[in-house]
Amino acid sequence: MRSTPRPPAWMTALEGRAVGERLAMRVTRPLLERLPRGDGHAVLVLPGMLTDDRSTEPLRDLLRSLGYRSYGWRQGINLGPTQAIIEGLSRRVDELVERNTTLSLVGWSMGGMFARAIARERPDAIRQVITLGSPIRLGPPDGDRGPLPVPTTSVYSRSDGIVHWSASLVKASPRAENVEIIGSHCGLGVNPSVAVVIADRLALPEGSWTPFEPPWWLRMNYPTPADFDQGIASDRR
Repeated sequence: MRSTPRPPAWMTALEGRAVGERLAMRVTRPLLERLPRGDGHAVLVLPGMLTDDRSTEPLRDLLRSLGYRSYGWRQGINLGPTQAIIEGLSRRVDELVERNTTLSLVGWSMGGMFARAIARERPDAIRQVITLGSPIRLGPPDGDRGPLPVPTTSVYSRSDGIVHWSASLVKASPRAENVEIIGSHCGLGVNPSVAVVIADRLALPEGSWTPFEPPWWLRMNYPTPADFDQGIASDRR
């Protein structure tokens, strides 16, 4: 297993920014409700480590306002890949697929690792995967067993104080991308810039995928993302 650097302590101390990001989500909600509407398909949102569905409610509520059928994972607090959570989440996915045919998955931090595992096991049922600050590369050298069999977007922040940004990079391909935002790890699920990315990705027609391009008037919120090789170089410093 490859090790990656830890974020510096001063950056971790700045995770309190998440409070401001949640407030910004509330203030900008009327504008966020003008984001592209999709076809109303189902979206399963998975929480980060040591959090539960309450942490993803603001995002799920926004997605409902945009016409999606958004769901929580209903597994209580995310304690990692325990047997109970693995089995319960498998049943949850089966239930939602039976009701909705296909799902998009949005996973915050550790929730993104679950989302990627589900996509590998059930590619026929998963429309796309969006991960938020997930430690994708804290695993085998090929980056979590190579690219996913479905379109994937990894959202990350260089000022993430919990997961080093380089650990969240996926190898870019015709159906995989990294999108850099400005924000904290604990605020990724309530960050307006992240919400713009998620809404844009979910609005893509099924079977059609193109890289994210922010609106011109928001480009300052999306720094040029690092490529996978740059992330590897950062790992080795």
